[in-house]
Amino acid sequence: MARIPLEDNFNDVINKSQLGRKISDEELAAKAEISLADLAAVKQGKPMDAVIRRLSRHLRLGPNSLETLTHKLWYPTQPVFPRGFMMFNTPFEDMTVNSYLVWDNKTKLAAAFDTGANCESMLTEIQTAGLTLRYIFLTHTHADHIADLPKLAKSTGAEVWASEREPSDYPGAKTFKENAHFHLGDLAFKTLFTWGHSPGMTTYYVTGLSWPLAVVGDAIFASSMGGSATHFLDQYQNNNLKIFTLPRDTVLACGHGPLTTLAQEREHNPFYAR
Repeated sequence: MARIPLEDNFNDVINKSQLGRKISDEELAAKAEISLADLAAVKQGKPMDAVIRRLSRHLRLGPNSLETLTHKLWYPTQPVFPRGFMMFNTPFEDMTVNSYLVWDNKTKLAAAFDTGANCESMLTEIQTAGLTLRYIFLTHTHADHIADLPKLAKSTGAEVWASEREPSDYPGAKTFKENAHFHLGDLAFKTLFTWGHSPGMTTYYVTGLSWPLAVVGDAIFASSMGGSATHFLDQYQNNNLKIFTLPRDTVLACGHGPLTTLAQEREHNPFYAR
């Protein structure tokens, strides 16, 4: 798979934080002691380090990690799963979206997380590896993440599961409460409600693979997080309480952008690095 770009640029991070914290341009410029023209330039993507560092203090962003992102000086080291895990990245309109497949190597029972825009590659892997897809777990129901749900569900007969806070309208889909547990052979799955970007955004914490895995949907991205004009602070808090308390070596399988790890995000994510 080709190297997947980071989902957000530095100005995306600034815009998400400003919008989510409901700070007007005038208020932000006054607090940061910068001109409205400089603020506008940075929000459009102009890399003005001094302005960006001033803004970071008032948007509660890590100044060093934000500057690193500004100059594209970091990309997450990609964790390797020797077996039982595969990532799929498919184009959807002007972006790409991720979906994932995990399986127990002994029983060959598998679970999918979202479908992405096209599930053909996932279906091919299921057939090639001789897997039985038992579950399709939805991180949330935004169109880009479940665009090929009918095809994947019909082709495999797998159960479709989503949060009770954001049920799927797929016929026969089931819902779970927070801290629900599922098992496939040696794999264990636990649901964590990390909502904010969407009403029922769910993180699936998976153990039994080479590394602990958190499939986080759009809750977290490498160097960023999912935005929301209405529930940004809920998203921020849920991420902090339920994702950033997982073991440091946890691999984060994000809805967009590359894989990352909790340890790397503690250092390089402007929303959480200090």
